[in-house]
Amino acid sequence: MTFDRNPFPQGDADRHALWEMLVRRDIDAFLGQDWSMVEDDFIAEGFFGMHAHFLANADAWRLQFPRLEVYRDEWLRQAKETAATTFAEPLREALFRVTNMRDIDVDGDRAVLHKKFDGSVAKADGGVDRLKWQTLYFCRKVGGRWKIAGFVGYMPHPLGS
Repeated sequence: MTFDRNPFPQGDADRHALWEMLVRRDIDAFLGQDWSMVEDDFIAEGFFGMHAHFLANADAWRLQFPRLEVYRDEWLRQAKETAATTFAEPLREALFRVTNMRDIDVDGDRAVLHKKFDGSVAKADGGVDRLKWQTLYFCRKVGGRWKIAGFVGYMPHPLGS
């Protein structure tokens, strides 16, 4: 089963752990509609998320998630909506296929991660879900463990398109 293989060796401990958190655990929790799998991956104090609304103009991006609870509720809403959709292919494998998070900048206890979605997932009704956006995650190492401090998400991919 290589579709979900972490591209970072365990010897690159920071990037390996960050990929596990924001790709594998995020996908598995999302598909299971299980926020408890990821809730400890966030720094609730001071967390916020920007929603770019898939628009290239940064002036249109909004502080849509001023607190972690607001983001959690939207994440769960999207997970429930996805679970109600019938796909023509295994969804977990498809999500790994369309997800790329190879650009991870680490400096001490801070990291910026570039997570990109680029591809389509076939639906049972003959349609497709087109995933073509990116998110910048801002992470900090707290108590020896990487956590998400905030993000700018739902940006077009590539940016400027």
